[in-house]
This record gives sequence, structure tokens and C-alpha cells, in this order.
Amino acid sequence: MTREHNLDPRTKLVIVLCLSTLGIAVNNLALLSAIALLSYVAASLFRANLKRTFRKIKSLIYMLLFIALVQSIFTRGEPLLSAGGFAILTVNGVERALQFILRMAIVIFSATIIGTSSSRSIIQGLVQWKLPYDIAFMAALGIRFLPMLREEIRDSLVAIQLRGIDIKNIPIKERISLYSYLFNPLLVGTLLKAERLSIAMEMRGFRAYDKRTSYLVLKFTKLDYLIMFFSIAITAVFLIISYM
Repeated sequence: MTREHNLDPRTKLVIVLCLSTLGIAVNNLALLSAIALLSYVAASLFRANLKRTFRKIKSLIYMLLFIALVQSIFTRGEPLLSAGGFAILTVNGVERALQFILRMAIVIFSATIIGTSSSRSIIQGLVQWKLPYDIAFMAALGIRFLPMLREEIRDSLVAIQLRGIDIKNIPIKERISLYSYLFNPLLVGTLLKAERLSIAMEMRGFRAYDKRTSYLVLKFTKLDYLIMFFSIAITAVFLIISYM
């Protein structure tokens, strides 16, 4: 494993918290661009699998662009494109749309940093931060369930296509009906999996004792302290520049 991967997961959580805070708090377009670039560089330094991330969010790009366009249309300001006296695009609207896209990029890039640590080490880090183990476990469990649900949806869509049904070419009404038939079994299957998981946890004595012991104990190194200090310092500098 590389040295970046061996960093304490709490250090990565601090970095993600700093980047996410800047993405929400900063409104200046130039600063948001710099933060997005900084997030990309940080994810690259941690050897995050950015290509895989881009492949996964490829289907969401059109939705993000649509949301950005809607924000641009309904924001008042100096018109850039108008029709019949109605401003379709405005300067403030385009700026808001770009801000939205940059904020989403910051969130996505920073989230890939967490993916370089195992769920077990993240849970342990949260527990050593005095977060109740139940909450940390539920968060990690939710993160693990989402990819499984996505795989089941994809397999169901492939099974439908193998039966000769082209989803893109059928009418919208029939498409909605098809999706309802598709998601009902998925919802039932998810509930059954959750029930089996809860039974397995009870059989293993989950929450049988008030205190838990763990073989894995995380310790900060000098590099962890140094990275956290610079992360907080850079965050403070960006916030000061933004609100000057």
C-alpha cells in the first residue's frame, strides 16, 4: 500500500470536511474553481480511482446540466439570451449554474478520498472520535448497501433487454408502468435482506454489551497532524478571502 493509503482515515475525513465546507460556504466563482482543482489534486495524490468515478456518474451528467440550466433560467439578472422579452439566460443565472456544477465536482472529488480507506477503519476512526458505534456502523452499512442495490437494478434492466424489450423506444406511459413492476420486487428484496441482516446481527450478539473492544486501534502520526493543520489553515485562508 502507498503512504497516502496508510494515512489515518480521520485525517481523510478532516480533508473531506474542509473541502465540503469550502464548497458550501464560498460563492466566488474563481475561488470555487480553485477549490475544485484542489479537490481533484488531493484525490489524485491519494490515488483515488477517478476514472471509475467518472464512469459511474456519467449517467448523472445530463441531470446535473439540466438542474444547472433550470437554475440559470429562473435567476434574474442581465439577460444573455432572450426571446419575446423573456430572459432565457442571464449573467447571474449562468454564474449560479457554474457554481452548482463546481460544488458538485468538489463533493464528488472529495468523496473519492474516503473510498481509499476501508469501511472498517472508517468505523473505527469515528468510534475513536467518540461517535456511538451504532451510528458509525449504520453509516458504513448504508454505504455498502447502495452499490448492491445499483447492481441489482442494472441486472434487472439487462434481463428486460435480453427479453427483447427496448426501454428507450417504448411510450412513456408503458415505461413508467415497467419501472413500477421493476422496482417493487427490488424494494421487497431489499427489505428481506435487511431483515436477514438484522437477524444475523442479533445472533452474533450485536449490542450485547455497552462497551466494545477492537483489535484495530488507530493512531495519528506526525504526517497526519501536519496534513490536518494545513487543511484547516487552507480552509481558513479561503474563507477569509471569500468574505473580505
